[in-house]
Amino acid sequence: MTKQNLYIDIHALQSVPVSNINRDDNGEPKSAMYGGAMRARVSSQSWKHAMRDGFKHTDITSANRTKMAAKLLADNIQKVDSSLDDEAAMKKSEEAFKLAGVKVDKEGNTGALLMVSPGQITKLAQYVVSNDELDKKAIKAVLKGDQSLDLALFGRMVADNPELNVDASAQVAHAISTHRVEPDYDYFTALDDLQPKDTAGAAMLGSIQYNSSTLYRYANLNMHELIHNLGTEDAFNGASEFVKQFLLSMPTGKQNTFANKTLPNYVMVVVRTDTPVNLVSAFEKPVPSTEDGYVTASITKLEKEYTSTLSMVEKPILKVVLNREDSTSDGQVENLTELLNKVTESLKEAVQDEDTDD
Repeated sequence: MTKQNLYIDIHALQSVPVSNINRDDNGEPKSAMYGGAMRARVSSQSWKHAMRDGFKHTDITSANRTKMAAKLLADNIQKVDSSLDDEAAMKKSEEAFKLAGVKVDKEGNTGALLMVSPGQITKLAQYVVSNDELDKKAIKAVLKGDQSLDLALFGRMVADNPELNVDASAQVAHAISTHRVEPDYDYFTALDDLQPKDTAGAAMLGSIQYNSSTLYRYANLNMHELIHNLGTEDAFNGASEFVKQFLLSMPTGKQNTFANKTLPNYVMVVVRTDTPVNLVSAFEKPVPSTEDGYVTASITKLEKEYTSTLSMVEKPILKVVLNREDSTSDGQVENLTELLNKVTESLKEAVQDEDTDD
């Protein structure tokens, strides 16, 4: 029996004050043209990095994304067999990665960043030490198993050997402002505390670009792909943590300058069995500027867009809302814990129903 689709859609509206949390190559806040209007933008890569940092502050095991995977493996090989010196351990490590189809240069670095979980490195070290003759199929199997949550969520691409690729179970959209944004500039000066009293002027001056915005943020999760990567129980816990970290994390660009850390004003989480639906089209026409700000009008447009999609897609099996602006939204819950519990319960029921049908 083919299992039906099972997706989580996460929609969030978040007011961000004066900030520069994600910069381009000129140091300016990233932007995007949408609906004929310039918008503030925060890249998906930037927010996924912030989420991975959030995982590291929990008891969840996180992967290492590094060019130094061979050195990491060599260190673990020495932990398993302390009689091996650095050179011998590195030689065994390089041999293992070569058999896996991953190129390692003379400095011991892979050609590109490689995402490996601690479980994979630990098991590979044990395998290398325990076997005089290494089998490439066994090595590949180790590098595909024991996935950490972030590896299972965001996937892995290995150009040297696509067999080691891990399909991502989650997608994160670039966040954009629901309204038109014009950049601002902060001209700043710095004084020398010890300069003579008869000396006028600043010791340093400069400028930095910034903006402020109400962002629409979206991500989705393919639950069956996550179960495939992690196993059922770990996938339920992982899905809950994914939702939590998506909502609570924020990229840290210029954080010390602007102290811009905020929380979402509005959250809608939808569990569906047909297809993921990004609701950014609610803001193709920018929210106009008023004295009431952008959040309330953005919530109204988002909920209207969600309702309009029901004429084309199936009604979801769960819609839950955490609205800090108004408690009258359909599916409203009191707090994040209640939201996460409802999402987890809905996922378990959906998976259990499928197993029963089998």
